[in-house]
Amino acid sequence: MKKIGLALSGGAARGIAHLGVLKAFNELGIKPAVLSGVSSGAIVAVFYAAGYKPDDILRLIKELRIYRVMRLAIGQVGILHLDAVEKLYYRYLGEQATFEGLDIPVIIGATDMHAGATVNFSSGELIKPLIASSAVPILYRPVHYQGMLLNDGGLLDNLPIEALSGKCDVKIGVHSNPINHEARITSLRSMIERTAHLAINNNVQLRRHLADFFIEPPELKHYRLMSFSKADELFEIGYHYTMSIKPELLQAINQG
Repeated sequence: MKKIGLALSGGAARGIAHLGVLKAFNELGIKPAVLSGVSSGAIVAVFYAAGYKPDDILRLIKELRIYRVMRLAIGQVGILHLDAVEKLYYRYLGEQATFEGLDIPVIIGATDMHAGATVNFSSGELIKPLIASSAVPILYRPVHYQGMLLNDGGLLDNLPIEALSGKCDVKIGVHSNPINHEARITSLRSMIERTAHLAINNNVQLRRHLADFFIEPPELKHYRLMSFSKADELFEIGYHYTMSIKPELLQAINQG
């Protein structure tokens, strides 16, 4: 049987669509042999590999309120702590969580700010790399780990396809950040979001050809990065889009 590798992009709230994709995979009998992810994609990958079902992960996300897990850290390199998020990960993944303890191998990408390079983690302690992978620069404090200063993995590589090389027969990339070419910039906030979105999307386009199959639900372009209140809709978009491309998906897997 062919080994399927699944790369999940970052995308903040839009990354919830990855859960819908995985639910569709489950129903289609597609079982990834290895997962890679950055930022929200890394979170989905880890919880899925830990045995949580997509619907259960969605429930956890909906129960989580952003204001409850953010704490100001004025005077530090970043504005917000991820300490409370870290505690939640320990609660649901275990105090001694390791990559080796997962049911499916996972590769987490983060950015080493000192070296200006992507670093992939796939063994040893799990929580620190997971926290680092979603620590957006400036907004969140970076994570000091193994002598590195780590931030969001999507900064340099928001579609970690290369991390799957040599580890599977078929590489599938799932991108949750399509560009809305009809968007209008009406505020400083929207300008900042747009700038980051365009820059990060560019590094995805440079890598999408490395995927044997590429999934990008177009409806996601209508949602903001922080639309966590739309979690159910984002989940359904990922699910229904994946089911709608079932013939092409299965053909790519069979031919890969």
